[in-house]
Amino acid sequence: MTVVTTSSWGLPFTEHDLAALPDDGRRHEIIDGVLIVTPSPVTVHQRCVVRLLAVLFPACPEGLEVLVAPFDVRLADDTVIQPDVLVCRRADLTDSNLPVAPVLAVEVLSPSTRLIDLNLKRSRLERAGCRSYWVVDPEVPSLTAWDLVEGAYVEVGRVQGGEVFEPALPYPVRVVPGALVA
Repeated sequence: MTVVTTSSWGLPFTEHDLAALPDDGRRHEIIDGVLIVTPSPVTVHQRCVVRLLAVLFPACPEGLEVLVAPFDVRLADDTVIQPDVLVCRRADLTDSNLPVAPVLAVEVLSPSTRLIDLNLKRSRLERAGCRSYWVVDPEVPSLTAWDLVEGAYVEVGRVQGGEVFEPALPYPVRVVPGALVA
């Protein structure tokens, strides 16, 4: 993972700088003007994403949509992220991105992104008003979930292995962390 704090002009990165970067197969995101570049995900990461999509998609109610990275969530001029999985209101989508916080953002942890996902992204999504934030740790395997309550994230679930997570938000589903990596 590479973290760059200013552009070549010495200024914080913006969505315009992001658009000018080459398509090199890596994930490019900016959080509060800081460029974060991560390599392509490994097999277990992609397995978790696909299996989580298989859980979320069939239960998704009309008016919402489930999407996977790479897909830009534009929270501000200086913050464009790509959650591994997201659920958003269809009415909020543009042809090219989601210009508001999703109702659910999910990150699958990897060694290179663990601190960013658990701290920077979580904090930035909380400030943006993302209703629910989940992280899946394929190493344990486990899932931790937070819901936004009065402007702050409150942990609403922590399960591992064969334990079942059944959230109310963004809609009822049944997630078993061990099944996401098996």
